[in-house]
Amino acid sequence: MSMSSSLNAGIAGLTANANKLASISDNIANSSTFGYKRVQTDFHSMVISASGGNYSAGGVRSTSSRLIDERGPLVSTSNATDMAVRGRGMLPVATASEVAADNGSLTMLLTTTGSFRTDSEGYLTTDSGLVLLGWPAEPDGTISTFPRDTSEGLEPVQINVNQFSGEPTTSMSLGVNLPATETEATSSGTTQELSIEYFDNLGTSESLGITFTPTVPASGASNEWTMVITDSALSNAVVGEYVMTFDNSRALGGTLASVTTVSGGTYDTSTGTLIVTVDGGPIEIDIGMIGESDGITQLSDTFAPVSIIKDGTPVGNMTNVEIDANGMVHAYFDTGITRIIYQVPLVDLPNPNGMVALDQQTYMPSPESGTYFLWDAGDGPTGDIVSYAREESATDVAAELTNMIETQRSYSSNAKVIQTVDEMLQETTNIKR
Repeated sequence: MSMSSSLNAGIAGLTANANKLASISDNIANSSTFGYKRVQTDFHSMVISASGGNYSAGGVRSTSSRLIDERGPLVSTSNATDMAVRGRGMLPVATASEVAADNGSLTMLLTTTGSFRTDSEGYLTTDSGLVLLGWPAEPDGTISTFPRDTSEGLEPVQINVNQFSGEPTTSMSLGVNLPATETEATSSGTTQELSIEYFDNLGTSESLGITFTPTVPASGASNEWTMVITDSALSNAVVGEYVMTFDNSRALGGTLASVTTVSGGTYDTSTGTLIVTVDGGPIEIDIGMIGESDGITQLSDTFAPVSIIKDGTPVGNMTNVEIDANGMVHAYFDTGITRIIYQVPLVDLPNPNGMVALDQQTYMPSPESGTYFLWDAGDGPTGDIVSYAREESATDVAAELTNMIETQRSYSSNAKVIQTVDEMLQETTNIKR
């Protein structure tokens, strides 16, 4: 009985070491594979003999597991959409074939790195056919609230290079100095004119015409101006008229004392703004608060538009995209503007090593890995996203070669056990001669 158990133990040892050699071979073969997670094979003894009596060898079993939570070193690249996760968390991806089929909800797979480039339809795709997933941004660049315990809100990240985009003007601020001498009784009462460009809803350039007309009194100084705003898109129709009175005290001289609305949106004393409605919609104009010197002032004898600030951009052409550490996908336009178009989350699980390993360094959540959660990169337990970088293989070739030598010796020793048992059985059969 002991003799046959020794033979079985030797066979089990050969099998276990063959399995370990297979994992070592896989690790060495993928030593240059970006994002590869090495496989580890462990041995476990088997005890089948009862206490006392003859001893029966139980042999050995081997189990292999992929160490998904081990990370390889990061290396820099020249591609803006090469990505790697620095720290905990994984990138959500889907197969290009499933995206092309468009059969509904995508199966979310996970990976820690990828070299993504736009395909013929603009999807960020790797050469192995993995498409990056993310949450789409609103037109203003904000990200809506999406569920974090499901992949339902994720969409393939699609970059329409050469796409046109523009932003309408919705607000502006006027820093203008009006000449105080023009409101005196002896002045000529010259009207001051100002033209400010704005962009409508289609990115077309229009302009607001603003005139400042002083009130010339019979004597003394009125410190009063009438501001009239016209819109070129409405054939220069008046969209707002306001009477502004300025303070002439020692403490607040030159600042706004009051603003009276003749037409247009009412002046808001708490914010220093008024709203005029142009052809494309409302524009909020900041002229300064009462008693403050950061808007329209009346000082000295010089008319000076010192600060004109506005939002909105003309139509621009998208030139490239980049992904920041928080997973925000920024689109850059040739007009100099930048817009957020997607957010790529990082997926975290309680037991990453419990995921199902698939081809192309991708993994699928399973009951053993636990429930996943989609985090903002750099938030919670997750690390951040590094662009212009990829993660190298987690394989240490020197360590694997050392393990290979040990495995070879162990395999030879188990083969020697089988050879010894064979010789002993031969001696047993020779007893009859």
